[in-house]
Amino acid sequence: MTALTLSTAAASGLRADAIVVGVAKGAKGPVVAPGAEAVDKAYDGKLASVLETLGATGGEGEVTKLPAPSGFKAPVVVAVGLGTVPEKDETYGTDALRRAAGTAARALSGSKKAAFALPAEDAGDTGAIAEGALLGAYSFDAYKENGSAKGKNSKDAKGPLAEIALLGGKPRDKAYKAAVERAVAVAEELNRARDLINTPPNDLNPEAFAAVASAAGKEHGIKVQVLDEKALTKGGYGGILGVGVGSEAPPRLVKLSYTSSKAKKHLAFVGKGITYDSGGISLKPAGHNETMKCDMAGAAAVFAAVVAAARLGLEVNVTGWLALAENMPSGSATRPGDVLRMYSGKTVEVLNTDAEGRLVLADAIAKASEDKPDAIVDVATLTGAMMMALGSRTFGIMANDDAFRAAIHDASEEAGEPSWPMPLPDHLRKGMDSPTADIANMGERMGGGLVAGLFLKEFVGEGITWAHLDIAGPAFNEGGPFGYTPKGGTGTAVRTLVRLAERTAAGDLG
Repeated sequence: MTALTLSTAAASGLRADAIVVGVAKGAKGPVVAPGAEAVDKAYDGKLASVLETLGATGGEGEVTKLPAPSGFKAPVVVAVGLGTVPEKDETYGTDALRRAAGTAARALSGSKKAAFALPAEDAGDTGAIAEGALLGAYSFDAYKENGSAKGKNSKDAKGPLAEIALLGGKPRDKAYKAAVERAVAVAEELNRARDLINTPPNDLNPEAFAAVASAAGKEHGIKVQVLDEKALTKGGYGGILGVGVGSEAPPRLVKLSYTSSKAKKHLAFVGKGITYDSGGISLKPAGHNETMKCDMAGAAAVFAAVVAAARLGLEVNVTGWLALAENMPSGSATRPGDVLRMYSGKTVEVLNTDAEGRLVLADAIAKASEDKPDAIVDVATLTGAMMMALGSRTFGIMANDDAFRAAIHDASEEAGEPSWPMPLPDHLRKGMDSPTADIANMGERMGGGLVAGLFLKEFVGEGITWAHLDIAGPAFNEGGPFGYTPKGGTGTAVRTLVRLAERTAAGDLG
């Protein structure tokens, strides 16, 4: 993991591979952002002009490298675009700072050390820069012959930026120290979620995922309970078993319990953990299987959020439920037309075995309801329909309580994870009526993401506040990297869940 420190050193005297400064898009050209005053002075106050000559505009995501001025120990200055200059009395938003720091960290892959002199007016800004830089420095090289994860070197292999020094911070100030410690904890756990999502399914099956969770529990004082296939059979978890029965790798249900002696509220997070989704007997067509290792991104987010809550010592009890299974076609696999008896006692007619995520979640939600938490939030790469509705960078939020849905949306916006509130129209429920069972796992095609939410709602315990996050779009980035978001697993929803837990600990559950 990339090391990060607060530094009071002058930019000119710091030994580093590069100095990172911010540049914004002004009405008459690029504008050097606060934090870079010493660097600008070394260019005789003409840094903006030099950058403009090099073609820089200050637009978001733009990176311009130039030789450092005479007298600097760092050889290179990296100017990163922050977007439009803020209006009078406004500041650069925390997510603009996150994105800029992440962009710079990605541009400096292979470097040993970089000093960041971005605009930070307070501890919150410093924390955002730290978080963005650590997330942007992420790389997954474990399976490359010359990858940094194996400790080998090659002129073609570039490991992540090794060390980050944040200039302008206050190392002895409690608020600044807390902001950086929070950023490190959240970023490290989010990057661990990314690692899990990116791990190939031949190495990450339900048993292996459960082992990772158990090891983390021991490390961070989290109680972990793992139900194997025998315990699931004895307990009557028909949904999880029905999905996993076609695979040689049996399913697991993992419970992670973080408790605080000062907690007044209890949150339950439930994650869909399909370690590989072939679609089962309802096999996915060619071209839709290649990235299905990411179908456990919801469980990865829940796992990371619980560990982060423990590391931060949040004054709220957080229970994570990882519903883990591999959805494969075989002679023993669940067939379209089969009826499963769920943990709750309800029966489900399986019309499509590729609508499997809602089956494992239904069992886990019903089980989580028995603890009577103050709220349940499930997270899942659940439907292609949500991607069609919201695209690849925004997740949908459904809930049985409008205020709670709004609270999660607020938390996601604060965390820098785009989301959008979605409805649960009652009229769509009729489409899941089954002549054979209590409910079918499919309904109307139009509004499919909402239909899935309505299905899950059926399994929430009476009187319990619940929300469903469909992260199918942003969970796995198949395009090029941007900001602090890499190609591949993104760790979407980790920061939203952590922020929700923080707000709940502060008495603002919604």
